[in-house]
Amino acid sequence: MRFIAPAILSTVFLGPATVCFGAPGGEHSGEATKVAAIYHESLRPQFHFSSRANWLNDPNGLVFYRGEYHLFFQHNPDGINWGNMTWGHTVSTDLLHWRQLDDAILPDRLGTIFSGSAVVDWQNTSGLQTGEEKPLIAIYTSAGGTSPASNGQPFTQSIAASNDRGRTWKKYEHNPVLANVVGSNRDPKVFWHTPTKKWIMALFLDGDKYALFSSPNLIQWTRLSDIPEFGAGECPDLFEMPVEGEPGNARWVFWGANKYLIGSFNGIRFVKESGPHIFEFGNNYYAAQTYSDIPAADGRRIQIAWMNGGQYPHMPFNQQMAFPAELTLRQTPEGLRLYKRPIREVDTLHGAHFQWHGTLKQGENPLAAVAGDSFDVQVEIDSATSPRVSLSIRGAKLEYEAKSGKLSLLGKTAVVSPGGAKIKLQILIDRSSIDVFVDDGRIAMSSCFIPAAGHDKPPLLLEGDGAKAESFDVWQLKSCWPD
Repeated sequence: MRFIAPAILSTVFLGPATVCFGAPGGEHSGEATKVAAIYHESLRPQFHFSSRANWLNDPNGLVFYRGEYHLFFQHNPDGINWGNMTWGHTVSTDLLHWRQLDDAILPDRLGTIFSGSAVVDWQNTSGLQTGEEKPLIAIYTSAGGTSPASNGQPFTQSIAASNDRGRTWKKYEHNPVLANVVGSNRDPKVFWHTPTKKWIMALFLDGDKYALFSSPNLIQWTRLSDIPEFGAGECPDLFEMPVEGEPGNARWVFWGANKYLIGSFNGIRFVKESGPHIFEFGNNYYAAQTYSDIPAADGRRIQIAWMNGGQYPHMPFNQQMAFPAELTLRQTPEGLRLYKRPIREVDTLHGAHFQWHGTLKQGENPLAAVAGDSFDVQVEIDSATSPRVSLSIRGAKLEYEAKSGKLSLLGKTAVVSPGGAKIKLQILIDRSSIDVFVDDGRIAMSSCFIPAAGHDKPPLLLEGDGAKAESFDVWQLKSCWPD
């Protein structure tokens, strides 16, 4: 969670956070008509989450409990710019259709509420359970000195509990649970480590430093070890990943903001084996966090990031989340690497389907009949017969050069598969963003993008004299918001 000083925009405040999407008769159902009007603004993302109104940044407290994915987020409920940090809150049963609830955790005398994580305390180690529901525990940074009420307070770590499936939250009466370690230490990411039967916290300290802590109860914390510096700052995550296709083989991943290390973890110390690595080469992907408590029957490692830095002039909201992605760990010629691909649930948004394959001829656009502003594009290009091919996406040119293996979009370039026989792309296009996933997610490029007036017709233009597409599928994507 970094300090932001965005360009000043007009303040928009639409009252307390209420509802994004809900069936009639559901929570806040009386808001349905007003919500429908709100969620169809010209630049409103149609399948990436954005808050009903005002500022949003880092995803926080990603936790699954009793059929619901919880997404908390850094939120300014009172203005369109960064500040007054509060935990906004939204829930979903499918990671697509979100229902925004009341803000969960508000500033207090210890500070505004910076980033953190959430867990299900299945064994009630904290002693904070008060009913039949298992307690959800949020672990967050109390950012002292960031508000008049907290002047003179340091940055510390605090907790809050919910005993009603996340609908209401009560702060622990003896906060903070971890005193200031150094500087603006922040962004606690917590998980249960079964072999040692303890909670583990990864915490950003300062500069390029992180540390690990453990606790039997989420309240009393002991420092374990430090993480080797690797050029990342803030927003840590630590999780174990099976190596795909190799039963019994697993590694630990330490994540920092937008890059990662691969290694081992014994409950006390993380030992680096390789890294830092990156798979994201776009303009806008930061502060990523993965979900806690995904059921074993599902087993996916699901990540959401903030698409930082986008501009949304004259809109009631500011900023959006990246589309949820599934991470996998795979062997490559360079060693173990994370892959990132869109969650499979995106297929449920598919609408009208356009399909084509063949050889491109100069001056022809086989996608001329495609219309709309939100798409899932899946294409496989024969690199051997396609020295250069480009796809204009609402005026933004995605260009692939086979000889060098370079893929370019919106000022960013990634080297994909130089000399490879084929390249596979999946491209998610929303009203104000483009997400590209290369070869099942070995490389990704996520960027905010708003087309200039008149540059979205046609929305897709395929060019490349003699280029051969083994397959080219375009699905219009339905909106996640109510009609």
